[in-house]
Amino acid sequence: MLTPGTRLGHYKVLEPIGAGGMGEVYRARDERLNRDVALKVLPEAFARDADRLARFQREAQLLASLNHPNIGSIYGLEEDDGISCLVLELIEGPTLAERIARGPLPLQEALKISRQMAEALEAAHDRGIIHRDLKPGNVKVTPEGMVKVLDFGLAKALEGEPAAVDVSKSPTLGAPASQVGILLGTAGYMSPEQAKGKPVDRRADIWAFGVVLVEMLTGKPLFEGETVSETLAAVMMREPDLSALPGDTPPPIRRLLGRCLQKDPRQRLQAIGEARIVMEDLLAGKVEEAVVPGAAAVIAQPAWRRLLPWGLLVVVAVGAATAAAFWSPWQSEPVQQPMRLRVEISPENPLSVGRGAAAVLSPDGTKLAYVAGSGANRMLYLRTLEQYEGAPLSGTEGARSPFFSPDGQWIGFFTNAKLKKVSVSGGAPLTLCDTQNNRGGTWGPDDTIVFAPDITTGLSRVPASGGTPEPITERQQGERSHRWPSFLPDGQHVLFIGQRGGQDYDDASIEVLNLETGERKVVHEGGTYPRYLPTGHLAYIRDGTLFAAPFDLDRLEVTGTPAPVLQEVLSTPGSTSGTGDAQYAFSQNGLLVYLTGTPAVQKFPIVWVDRRGNVTPMVEDQHNYSMPRLSPDGTRLALVIEEESSTDIWVYDIERGAMTRLTFGDSTDSVNIFPVWSPDGRWLAFASTRHTGPPNLYLKRADGAGEAKRLTESDRVQLPTSFSPGAQVLAFFEQNPETEWDIKVLRLGGEDLSQANPVEPEVFLATPVAEGVPEFSPDGRWIAYISIESGQGETYVRPFPGPGGKWQISTDGGVHPRWTRGGRELVYRNGDKWMAVSITVAGDSLRASKPRQLFEGPFVNRFPEADYDVSSDGTRFVMFQRQQTDQEEVTHTHLNLILNWFEEVRRLAPAGKK
Repeated sequence: MLTPGTRLGHYKVLEPIGAGGMGEVYRARDERLNRDVALKVLPEAFARDADRLARFQREAQLLASLNHPNIGSIYGLEEDDGISCLVLELIEGPTLAERIARGPLPLQEALKISRQMAEALEAAHDRGIIHRDLKPGNVKVTPEGMVKVLDFGLAKALEGEPAAVDVSKSPTLGAPASQVGILLGTAGYMSPEQAKGKPVDRRADIWAFGVVLVEMLTGKPLFEGETVSETLAAVMMREPDLSALPGDTPPPIRRLLGRCLQKDPRQRLQAIGEARIVMEDLLAGKVEEAVVPGAAAVIAQPAWRRLLPWGLLVVVAVGAATAAAFWSPWQSEPVQQPMRLRVEISPENPLSVGRGAAAVLSPDGTKLAYVAGSGANRMLYLRTLEQYEGAPLSGTEGARSPFFSPDGQWIGFFTNAKLKKVSVSGGAPLTLCDTQNNRGGTWGPDDTIVFAPDITTGLSRVPASGGTPEPITERQQGERSHRWPSFLPDGQHVLFIGQRGGQDYDDASIEVLNLETGERKVVHEGGTYPRYLPTGHLAYIRDGTLFAAPFDLDRLEVTGTPAPVLQEVLSTPGSTSGTGDAQYAFSQNGLLVYLTGTPAVQKFPIVWVDRRGNVTPMVEDQHNYSMPRLSPDGTRLALVIEEESSTDIWVYDIERGAMTRLTFGDSTDSVNIFPVWSPDGRWLAFASTRHTGPPNLYLKRADGAGEAKRLTESDRVQLPTSFSPGAQVLAFFEQNPETEWDIKVLRLGGEDLSQANPVEPEVFLATPVAEGVPEFSPDGRWIAYISIESGQGETYVRPFPGPGGKWQISTDGGVHPRWTRGGRELVYRNGDKWMAVSITVAGDSLRASKPRQLFEGPFVNRFPEADYDVSSDGTRFVMFQRQQTDQEEVTHTHLNLILNWFEEVRRLAPAGKK
């Protein structure tokens, strides 16, 4: 408890004005700006947690960016003498809870307050910020009638580790939270999904908005009980009872509340802006016009129509009036309405999701192409509206990321190493050019294909007849790659994203490229997978929501506020494990195909595998592990654990069975990856983005003591993989805009790494093609590495420091080499197979035996990170055992279709200019 007169920085405490689970609040004087402010002092337990305090500071910076007349402003974060507090706008007047305590609000007063609440939520949602704890106590009404919504996003900012959140442990309803991070929202206002501890989005705020509006009109809480458990049970199990609403409540308000209070978030009102429109119409006296937008968006269909195949449904729906008009027997004019359909895919041959949209529509909406199957059986299927099921297109094995030609007669697609096209009428596919790790393609009206050939390059173009690709963009400083191109209607401009190195959707810019001049223009910051809609909108994905922003094709500018037009679209951010793709596509006449859900959370156990493939559990706790590295003595395992809010290095003590966190990301974009043990096991080198920029090299003691030391400063991605004996040299591979990846070495100056004094890195190998993942032999004389000089990844060996010969070790593909048995053997991975090669050294030369297979198994396999390691004697391997999730099975066995989707876009995001 602070006493009047206490000073925190240049703030002087005047008096206490409130307290709650998120801290004590004081009136204070800003003596620098001569104004009164509110200081929210954070709980002591929270302030002592440096990790959570840093995470809170990151959230506070985002929340401070909110600037709206109906949102209480955050001025800053002050820390003084161990006390941390938020500096907030001081708002005079009672809370809405105090106003409701005097009785129900008259309708007009409730409408004015709820309209301003909706405006505040809408402004925040457009920035991707969710309140998570909307309730009457967090709404103030000034004497002038101005509404101020308080504590935006603080529930999330103050929360502990996600795994610790357990609403069942909340204190009694209305009492201050006794533990930071336990109560994420107040029980009576939580949405059902929030009460169950599930991840939430803007629809949780929409539910809370409905609950608050009911309380304003009735004067009583909609959900309450003697205990928090009873209240939560009521939220989850009981249908909202609206019978207590005053008899004069307008029908539009009743309909709006019915939409806001749908327990299934998919059936709930999808955008708070729709509620604002209802309030505005009612306040303007347009009672008959104040209908709930979207109420007819889902058309109930008789059972006999639901049983028809989707193809016949589409024929019935779009056969008249250019696939857009629906006729009803009581109407004299066609009415365009969205209509939702479900397309079933065979469970025996499910959709193959990843690296681009799995399903795309022809421009005229008459054909659906999709990728189904897995492994060697993955291929393209084509389905017309008259067909009951899709037919495979022969020769398209390994297909990814399909896209149609403008006339709909060809389908472009990628394999692991080629860009190809195939006719919709069948026949052998034609190879257009080589490519690696593609990130999307688009076919222009002049028969030019623009595509992203790799994860570390700019865009290229190639004639649709085939040829040599021509690079058309160059990555700028700090950029990781250019991805997911899409032609604009004029055929001279291409949308794409400039992907940087962070973990979320905000770490990318949506840009337009002029193909004639090469000029680039940023049109939107944040989001991924941009597409231009014929409605005059720029569409893009952020946090699983499809947004549409009015877009001027002449000026190439966004001209209005982006609006959410579709929720729960399956997508991935462009993170260390994501591609930035999204599962949606549309035709030019308004048919939309998409997949719902969120990416399946990657979690798996850690296992030992012997040379015969026999599996023994090591760590049964499942997480998104990657990049395992055994310590030289084999007693510890360094690895990366990627979670929602962090990507950090941990060390597992194999004998004790204890997992210890080594790094702590210090910003939302911070990742710590690629751990490498020093030969004495006392140090770990790793790559990190804890500075501003792409991953560079760092060094930290393996016991966690002391601060990490930065070894390199570069605007290029650098990933360490191996120390030389004595730790005098660290080998790593570095991103190069011209040659993709080069191998470099960093001389550290001596065996005592505490005194490491690195100099400028030296190039070990730089050729016109990519090479990387260098591994020193135990005696330091050789470096094994991978290169794609043959057209696919193969393992090679060269002498260190050179010069000398070069020996190819693998013969049919091989990556991530590891030395074993004192340098007399190399093992490597070829897909799901582990291979071994005996090495014989004679002077300055070596001889490799014929590769032999050790075992094959369903273990996690990603690139460029190695998802395995091997003991020094070569007898045991560390693996992550692949798991099959129920979510994957459900998500990949059906597609969603919306007819006349453009009408919904125009309604939800008006003012588009074609």
